[in-house]
Amino acid sequence: MRILYAKYTTLTFNDFNFNDELSEGISSMGYTTPTPIQGMAIPLILAGKDLIACAQTGTGKTAAFLLPILEKIGRTKKDHTSTLILTPTRELAQQIDQQVEGLAYFTGISSIAVFGGGDGHVYEQQRRGIQNNVNIIVATPGRLIAHLTSGLLKLNKIDYLILDEADRMLDMGFYDDIMRIVSYLPKERQTLLFSATMPPRIRTMAKKALHDPEQINIAISQPAVGIDQQIYRLHDQQKTPLLQHLLKDGNYLSTIIFASRKEIVKSLYKELKAIDLHAESFHSDLEQRDREEILLRFKNKQLPIIIGTDALSRGIDVEGIDLVINYDVPADAEDYIHRIGRTARAATTGTAITFVNHRDERRLKSIEELIERKIIQHPLPEHLLSITEARLERKPDQNRNNRHKKRVWTKNKPTNKS
Repeated sequence: MRILYAKYTTLTFNDFNFNDELSEGISSMGYTTPTPIQGMAIPLILAGKDLIACAQTGTGKTAAFLLPILEKIGRTKKDHTSTLILTPTRELAQQIDQQVEGLAYFTGISSIAVFGGGDGHVYEQQRRGIQNNVNIIVATPGRLIAHLTSGLLKLNKIDYLILDEADRMLDMGFYDDIMRIVSYLPKERQTLLFSATMPPRIRTMAKKALHDPEQINIAISQPAVGIDQQIYRLHDQQKTPLLQHLLKDGNYLSTIIFASRKEIVKSLYKELKAIDLHAESFHSDLEQRDREEILLRFKNKQLPIIIGTDALSRGIDVEGIDLVINYDVPADAEDYIHRIGRTARAATTGTAITFVNHRDERRLKSIEELIERKIIQHPLPEHLLSITEARLERKPDQNRNNRHKKRVWTKNKPTNKS
């Protein structure tokens, strides 16, 4: 396997000699200069190579695989489902489907997003698209398997398989589902794997799913220079009061708050609602139409605050976000870059604030080593200094007493033995 590392070259999309219809779609989408991942991946994909591309969100990787695939589909009769794109979340599936719609607007190439969680109307729409042999299916693994096992979907004519956000799919437990889907596909196909990170599990999957792939590595980029990165060192009980203080006193029009678990997301939503802040929580327990509505309102600046987990960091593409708050420090340093990368996009500026408790110091150190800089610490507001973490000094004694009582009771417990 040959590994290629990104080098900057001055290209335009005209250099790829795309057909006129696709070129018109590229122009209408406002694309002018290819990003490094696009400049390196597009020629390899057009040449029919299997590919492993390591590139983080925000580098232009979606267009890097869509454009050459759309070009290749355009050379055929477009009468069957030739392309399957697997992605971890419904939001990403919908975003990719929307990009296909924009880029392929003048080509006549069709696509559909296939995902779970929708109502009967959504399922029926997916079923019709599959039966009508759309050219491109963008799917989450679970719902795709449901269509496969029903007998409705046949993948025996797939020419191109794209695994997008492969590391996130494995983190979400989709390995077995992915390999099951691969078993339905023709062995003669082109397979592309895109991932923000390259852990050993990705390489194991690549050996099974890809044939003699080329590999492109786009180094993890540093956070945009326009991001004002800050940390607050604090106790857990100071987190929510500080969050409320920042949102109440700050002049932020668009804010994302990242928490580690959906239970925390739900709790923060209640806390912010209690002080009349206009916020919405975004998590897997919501109906699909509710999730779509929240994202649309946030994108249209009708909703100023959205609270979610790391799935949101890779599943949202919104410009003009001026504040990102890490209520919990992410376990993976690279996820920190994904999170704060939601702000200061398109040459704008933004603020990224991270709450750090004593358990997070090692994670903070990993983040600072990755971004090669110290993050500036800000002092807590004076009125929060009196709030300290609860000290459960009596509980250990109480627990020991309970354990002692349990042992005594067990020892003296009557038995049926003679």
